[in-house]
Amino acid sequence: MKKVRMIKYTKPYLIMIFISIGLLYAQANFNLTLPDYLSKIVNVGIQQGGVEDAVPEAIQEIEMNRTLLFLTPENQTDVLNAYKLVNNGTAEANQYIEKYPVLINESVYILIHTDSATITHLNPIMARALLTVAFVKLLMENDTLRMLVNLQLGLSLPGGTDLFEYLQTQPPTTIALIIFAVNSQLSALGDKFIIQAATQVVRAEYEALGMDLNQLQLNYLLYFGGLMILLTILSMACTIAVSYLAAKIATGIARDMRRDIFKKVEKFSSAEFDSFSTASLITRSTNDITQVQMAVMMIVRMVFYAPIIGIGGVIHAIELAPTMWWIIAMAVGVLLGLILVVFYIALPKFKSIQRLVDRLNLVARESLTGIMVVRAFNKQQYEEGRFDEANIDLTKVSLFINRVMVIMMPLMMMLMNVLTIVIIWVGSHEIANANLQVGDMIAFMQYAIQVAFAFLMLSLMFIILPRASVSVSRIAEVLKTDIIIQDAENPKHFTEPFKGKIEFRNVSFRYAGAPEDALHNISFTAHSGEVTAFIGPTGSGKSTLINLVPRFYDVTSGAILIDGIDVREVRQHDLRDKIGFVPQKDVLFSGTVESNLLFADENASEEELKYAIQTAQITDFVDAKSEGMATEIAQGGTNVSGGQKQRFAIARALVKKAPINILDDSFSNLDFKTDVALRKALRKSISASTVLIVTQRVSTIKNADQIIVINEGRIVGKGTHVELMETCPVYKDIAISQLKLEELL
Repeated sequence: MKKVRMIKYTKPYLIMIFISIGLLYAQANFNLTLPDYLSKIVNVGIQQGGVEDAVPEAIQEIEMNRTLLFLTPENQTDVLNAYKLVNNGTAEANQYIEKYPVLINESVYILIHTDSATITHLNPIMARALLTVAFVKLLMENDTLRMLVNLQLGLSLPGGTDLFEYLQTQPPTTIALIIFAVNSQLSALGDKFIIQAATQVVRAEYEALGMDLNQLQLNYLLYFGGLMILLTILSMACTIAVSYLAAKIATGIARDMRRDIFKKVEKFSSAEFDSFSTASLITRSTNDITQVQMAVMMIVRMVFYAPIIGIGGVIHAIELAPTMWWIIAMAVGVLLGLILVVFYIALPKFKSIQRLVDRLNLVARESLTGIMVVRAFNKQQYEEGRFDEANIDLTKVSLFINRVMVIMMPLMMMLMNVLTIVIIWVGSHEIANANLQVGDMIAFMQYAIQVAFAFLMLSLMFIILPRASVSVSRIAEVLKTDIIIQDAENPKHFTEPFKGKIEFRNVSFRYAGAPEDALHNISFTAHSGEVTAFIGPTGSGKSTLINLVPRFYDVTSGAILIDGIDVREVRQHDLRDKIGFVPQKDVLFSGTVESNLLFADENASEEELKYAIQTAQITDFVDAKSEGMATEIAQGGTNVSGGQKQRFAIARALVKKAPINILDDSFSNLDFKTDVALRKALRKSISASTVLIVTQRVSTIKNADQIIVINEGRIVGKGTHVELMETCPVYKDIAISQLKLEELL
C-alpha cells in the first residue's frame, strides 16, 4: 500500500512520462535500425559493389531476350510489364545516354516500376534467370564443362556456336533441363543468397552498359552512411530530450515529496515528534528523497528503454539468423542468474544502510549541537569514538555494496566479450555453409550486445531499486502517520470581543505509552488582565500543563476552555493566533534581529519592534551593534548569550500583541536585576492579557495574581504568595530555599 500511495506523485508528470516513453521508443527504433544499415553497407555496399537487387535498373535488349528465354510465359509478362524498351538513336534515348552510354549503339530495357512490391516479386525470378544466362555463357566458354553437362543431362549442346540462338530452335524440354541443372545447384541456397549471387551478374551488366561502377558503389555507401549518421544524431537528440524530461520528472517528484513531508511534519504534535527523531526526519527529507529521485530518473531513462531495445534486439537478431537464437538465450539466462544472485546478496544491506545513515546523522547532530559541553568535559575522544563507530558501520555496508558492483561489472563485460567470440565462431561456420552473410553476422553481434546491455541496464535498476524501495517506505511512513491533534469537522469561532479567560476542568493527561498520567485532575481559572504562575519541583508537570493550552498535546480527560469554548472545538490556527508563546527552550532562526521579531507579525512597524525590544530589556545589545536591527543572528542563536536569547524570544512574543501570553521558564537565564526590570516592563506591556508563567524562581512570581503549585502532576496549592506561605508546605519550602527572610514577607 505504501508503494501504491507514492504513485500519486507521478500523476502531475504523466504527460512528460508518456512523451519520454515515445521518445525512448523512437530512440530504440533508431538504434535498432543502425545494425541493419551496417549490414547493408557490408553485404551490398562492399561485397555486392552497391548492387542491392537482382532486378537491374537497366539491361541490354539482347540480355533481356536471353533472360526471357529461361522464364515461364507468366513470368515473362511480369518482367516485361516492369520494363520499357528504349531504342538507340531515338529522342528518348538521349535522356539516358549519359547514364547508359551503350544506348548509342544498342537498345536498352529500363526499369519503370521501382516500387518495393514489384522488386520483391521479381527478385527471385530474375535472379534464377540471370544465373541461368550466366551458366549458359560459361558453357559457351568452357568446352569441358559443356561436355560434362551434355553427358549428365543427355544433351548435345554444340561448341563454337551461340547457345542462346541454338536453344531458341530446340524443344522446351532442352531449356527445362538446363534450368533444372542450374536450380539443382542453387537448391541448397535460399532466395537471399541466390539474389546475392545474381547481383554479380547485374553488376557485370551495368559494366556492359557503360555505367560508372565506382560511383554506384560510392553513392550506396554515402547514402546508407549518411542515414546512419542522421539516425545517430536523432538518437542523440532523443537521449538529450529524455534525460531532460527524466531530470524534470525526478526533481519534480522529489520536490513534491519534500514539500509534503515538510507540511506533514509541520502538523505533527509533540506526540508525533516522539515517534521520529529529528535526525531521522532530516534523513528522510534529504537522503531518502535523493534516493527516490535517482531511482525515478533511472526508471524513466532505463526501465522503459531496456525492454524496448531488448525485445526489439531479439526480434531483429532472430530475423537475421534464426539458427543462432540459442546464443542470445544463453547470454540472457546467464545475465538473469547473475542479477538474481546480486539482488539476493545486496537487498538486506540496502535495508540497513538508511538506518545507519540515520544513526550517523544523529551522532553528528548531537556532537555538533553540544560541542561546548563536549569540550568542557574533555569528551572529544569519546565523541570521536561514537562517530567513528557509526561511520565505520555505514562504511562497511557501503563498501560491501560497492564490492558487489565492482565484481558485477567486470563479469558483465566478460560475458559480453564471450558472447562476441561465440557469435563470431558460430557465425563464421554459418557463413562458410552459405547460411549467413558477413554483414548479417556483424548486425547479429550488435543486436546481441544491445540485448545484453538492455539486461545490464535492468541489473543496475535491481541494484538501485531496493535502496529506493526502502527510502519510499521510510518516506511513506512519515506521510501516512496519523495526526493525533486534528481540527474539528465543524469548528467553532471565538466570540468578539475576545477576553482570553482560560479554564481547566478536571484535566488529566498521559503521554503515549506511559504507564500512568503525568497530570491528574487539574482545575483552575486564569482571568484576563491577571498573571497566573506555575511553580513546583523539576519534573512536576508544569511545562506539560501549559503545552496543553495551544494544543501541542491534547488532554486525556477533562477539558480546557477559553472564553467558554473547548480548545478542541476551534481551529488550531485560530487558537494559536490568540497566543503569544515563549518556549522553555528558546529558539531563534538564522537571519537578523528584525526578521526574528517579524516572525510573530510580519506587518509590525519599526516602532512596535523597538517597543518590544525595550520591554524585553534587549535595547542595549541592539544599540551596541552598528547594524542595529539588521544584526545577524546565527542558526539557533548561537552568537548570542542564553539570557539575550531568552529576551529576544520574549520580545518576539510581545510583537504579536496576543491576548494570551505563555512564558515557559523564560527568566531562568536572567540576572536578578534584569529579571526585576523585565517583569516590571512586562506587567505594563501585557497588563490587559491573560498571562501564564512557568518558573522555578519565587521572586519572579511573588507578585502574581494567582500562583498554582504543582507537585507530581497534581495541584497542591493555589493562591497568592502570602496565602501559599501559610497554606502550602511545598511552596513554603521552595520560597525559603530561595529568598531571604525579609523577601519572604
